[in-house]
Amino acid sequence: MAASKHRGPLDPGPDDRETALAARWRRLREGVPPALYLLACAVVLAVVLVGLGWVLAKVVHDDGIGRADTGLSRWVAGERTPDLNDATEYTSEVGGTLTVTALAVLAVAFAALAWRRWREPMLVAVAVAGEVAIFLLVTMLVDRERPPVRHLDEAPPTSSFPSGHTAATIALWGSLAVLANERARSAVVRNLFLVLAFAMPLLVASSRLYRGMHFLTDVLGGMLLGGLWLLATVHGIRLGVAHWAIRHGGTGTDGRPWRRSAVRHG
Repeated sequence: MAASKHRGPLDPGPDDRETALAARWRRLREGVPPALYLLACAVVLAVVLVGLGWVLAKVVHDDGIGRADTGLSRWVAGERTPDLNDATEYTSEVGGTLTVTALAVLAVAFAALAWRRWREPMLVAVAVAGEVAIFLLVTMLVDRERPPVRHLDEAPPTSSFPSGHTAATIALWGSLAVLANERARSAVVRNLFLVLAFAMPLLVASSRLYRGMHFLTDVLGGMLLGGLWLLATVHGIRLGVAHWAIRHGGTGTDGRPWRRSAVRHG
């Protein structure tokens, strides 16, 4: 696929904040600035989610929010039908580990072979792998029981907060939407992936709630995890691209022209 002529979401400009930060860290080895940035984002996000999860599990469990969470789960469970039970068994697996891993591996391989540069495959790999790492850390530190309704799936040995299925779906389909915006020449293709980036997580989140595997606040926590980590990953990749360009001739801060050829091939 030919490279798009428009400036994509992974293309930093000479006046962007990623470029300024890359210039400040220009003496560091390639790959170090985005790694430091993403590590800092991961730590902050994990701390915030652990705090939210602890409050939900230990502080407001029997208060208004906790009762509302439980009441909604019981109401949804009371509205189950055989057809919806069958349908949500499949839609829930859209965010399952096997599905997300397989699609991510295929996306990384395709991006690496089709475009032969690091930013596109790295975006998908970091978005999905980073989400999983943060989720596992948070769920180990937050011990929230699952909703007190019949579970239609086998409950994994992880905390109910946050929803890993929801977070993983956002990380995967969100990163694919970014790639489509970055590389696809067709507006139809870009808009299709944008719709999928919103529709797939909503489908998975509602399925997990319906099947009694998560409270509403759990899937909202999963959306927070997946969305914020995807945003951090995009900025991290942009930082890496700007840092590569600066070390290979472009600066964006010392008055010399920004070398867009360096950015395109970073």
